[in-house]
Amino acid sequence: MARPLVDTFGRVHRDLRISVTDRCNFRCTYCMPEEGLEWLDRSEILTFEEIEQIARVMVNTFGVDSIRLTGGEPMVRANLDELVSRLAALGTDVAMTTNGSTLRRHAQLLKDAGLRRINISLDSLQQERFLELTRRDELDTVLDGIDAALEAGFDPVKINCVVMRGVNDDELVDFARFGRDMGVVVRFIEWMPLDADEGWTNDRVVSQKEIVAAISEVFPLEPIQRGHEPAQRFRYLDGIGEVGVIASVTQAFCGDCDRVRLTAEGQFRNCLFAVDEFDLRTLVRNGASDEELAAEIERGVGAKWAGHQIGKVNFIRPHRSMSQIGG
Repeated sequence: MARPLVDTFGRVHRDLRISVTDRCNFRCTYCMPEEGLEWLDRSEILTFEEIEQIARVMVNTFGVDSIRLTGGEPMVRANLDELVSRLAALGTDVAMTTNGSTLRRHAQLLKDAGLRRINISLDSLQQERFLELTRRDELDTVLDGIDAALEAGFDPVKINCVVMRGVNDDELVDFARFGRDMGVVVRFIEWMPLDADEGWTNDRVVSQKEIVAAISEVFPLEPIQRGHEPAQRFRYLDGIGEVGVIASVTQAFCGDCDRVRLTAEGQFRNCLFAVDEFDLRTLVRNGASDEELAAEIERGVGAKWAGHQIGKVNFIRPHRSMSQIGG
């Protein structure tokens, strides 16, 4: 019988985010500096067998029922469908966040392997702006990847858009219209202080209130009762779909957060903004038992703090950027 993975504040953790690689085929301006980052050596990255062992402990011991694969860009990892198949066999919901650039080649393969849900990161629908943000002229490829995900039968397909004041906040209604026309769910994300260049400032955060107001002027919205998911959801009053906002900065949901993270090199993180990590890779490679892994995971979750405190004087910025942690 699985036991709940509970921190000292009584929060039960059932959502595991696994970064399968630190590498990415895009170099998004808010994820990494223009010169790029120093990639981990292949030997430092967890193998599929090691990921499976840790995931099995999380599922069987603690009842984790949701696993999301992230990166970097997860699809630069060769034979990703094999890992999806291994994780799906554990009986848990397996999802992935991707930039969508290679979905045309892999969407059906991943669906057949057991991937249930997919989120595609897309921060602009304008060709030149997309190039400026990602340093890659591949907007059409990503849009085709969205088509491929829909054709493969993923439902829902979600689009993640990080909103930055003065950068892409003029595209809110365009994204809403795109989601309605395509039958996909757009989720707007408040920009968080996880950029590699450390250029984040609070005044560049576009709040949930502003996002919803801008869209509602054209497509009226009403809120949907919120559960444990990070996004506050809103339905269109005309019944054509919904939109979500992840207000990590202005309306932090730390009290309801049920996520933990595993980095590509096997460091366990109890929060996206954690400053401490717990080394599961060394345990696994030294032959640790499932019970020993479970004890270290419980120790990590037990050290989780009440909340990230973004915007407050006691906020401590993580030493890793988003691309190194995993979404």
